[in-house]
Amino acid sequence: MSSTTAPPAGAPCGRFAPSPTGPLHFGSLVAAVASHADARAARGRWLVRIEDVDEPRTVPGAADDILASLARHGFTWDAPPLRQSAATARYAAALDRLRAAGLAYPCACTRRELADAPMVHGERVYPGHCRGGIAAARAARLQRSWRVAVGEVTVQFVDRVQGPQSQVLRDEVGDFVVLRADGLYAYQLAVVVDDAADGVSAVVRGADLLASTARQILLQRLLALPTPTYLHVPVAVDRNGRKLSKQQGARALDGDPVAALRAAWRFLGQDAPPGDCTSVGAFWSHAVRAWTPESVPRALAQPAPP
Repeated sequence: MSSTTAPPAGAPCGRFAPSPTGPLHFGSLVAAVASHADARAARGRWLVRIEDVDEPRTVPGAADDILASLARHGFTWDAPPLRQSAATARYAAALDRLRAAGLAYPCACTRRELADAPMVHGERVYPGHCRGGIAAARAARLQRSWRVAVGEVTVQFVDRVQGPQSQVLRDEVGDFVVLRADGLYAYQLAVVVDDAADGVSAVVRGADLLASTARQILLQRLLALPTPTYLHVPVAVDRNGRKLSKQQGARALDGDPVAALRAAWRFLGQDAPPGDCTSVGAFWSHAVRAWTPESVPRALAQPAPP
């Protein structure tokens, strides 16, 4: 649902970027509420981006369902939603720049060959097999991914909730993929290119993406793109400690929108809306006035309400 009041020129810009792999659920709502409240409290713009670059995982109709659910919960956006599947020319141009500068290289490694690589923060650290060129034993393989060479860089930034962050990319991630072997652009490249193209200046999202931020900042530097501010809110987890997700069968938001919004607001550590906030409009009027980033729990995860 488009906004009817244009934010002032030069206003900050936030965004919500769901993947269309299923319906909106409570965990997604938390991130959307935080992002929307943060942008509107700063009298800024707010955008919705459908992150369907991973086409095999896209569920037909899910994007439209997500947009309808957002509208039902009172979210407004200031431009037509972007679909990443329609923006691949952006990503191709960015990869061409990285290649031309000698910052990306082809890789013919298979998943099996990387299975013994060390694991850090739940991800395999690429050992650099193809960094100096593809070995003769792999040369006949037709499929290639493309990786960015991270070098010896340490990326540091201050998250608005989680505080100072530092990551030595070679030790904690290794050279990372920007174009997959199946020809699809990787999330890390797509999100950086889109944020810059759309003028996003304030990224508010779940803390499950905190470990990706250093990679994105490196790409911003390599491509001479601006770096937004970052604010990572706790991820909602179930009673078994698993992140709420569509893949785990998280329940769709099909109940009372006001109750769901109030639950997300409490999850974010914000002061409870007054009792007369019984409509979606009244909730957002309160949320825009009362949003306090400093009150968001400094945690990577916390239990979702029952």
